[in-house]
Amino acid sequence: MNAQDIELFFATLKAANPSPQTELEYASVFELLAAVLLSAQATDVSVNKATRKLFPVANTPAKMLALGEAGLSDYIRTIGLYKTKAKNLIATCKILLDQHGGQVPGTREALEALPGVGRKTANVVLNVAFGQPTMAVDTHIFRVSNRTGLAPGKTPLAVELGLLKRVPPAYAVDSHHWLILLGRYVCQARRPQCERCAVRSCCDHGRTLKQPPQTAPLQS
Repeated sequence: MNAQDIELFFATLKAANPSPQTELEYASVFELLAAVLLSAQATDVSVNKATRKLFPVANTPAKMLALGEAGLSDYIRTIGLYKTKAKNLIATCKILLDQHGGQVPGTREALEALPGVGRKTANVVLNVAFGQPTMAVDTHIFRVSNRTGLAPGKTPLAVELGLLKRVPPAYAVDSHHWLILLGRYVCQARRPQCERCAVRSCCDHGRTLKQPPQTAPLQS
């Protein structure tokens, strides 16, 4: 993809979904952090089902810490790796209370110092909660970036750095949401739905196909 392709690619995604949002449900920065931490190797759907019961009971670090690992585990046991996630989230709550006045910090260094919070989780929080133009490269973004030719790379970090260089500044803040949605609903792993992809004309993979495009609105 050249610069003209990339501009059209994101302009098309923006036109279809001007204000993309994460599909995780949250009502505060702490709830976002907890939801993202729980979402590792799990679907947003499964996390939302659990947090709809958890957050009304424990929506602050103090309330969640009061549950303890066993109490928290009871709410999230339907999520993969729930025991490890409960341990990390309880430890994170203690650090937030002891070192940050119960608030979620807004720097990468402080976020990545929290148990269970890696680079991808920190990127999501920095982007969604603090409006920073970070790139949280999950399996969908990794696939889309490589398949389309937007930012090819052999590792998530390589793709992240490529995206930071190639995504135009005007689209940077919302771009990771658009890419996730595209990968989740259209540019899927086993069978990419190129015949209905609105950005096929500017995608390296899509242009190699013979069948004519039949575009449909992108998922919002």
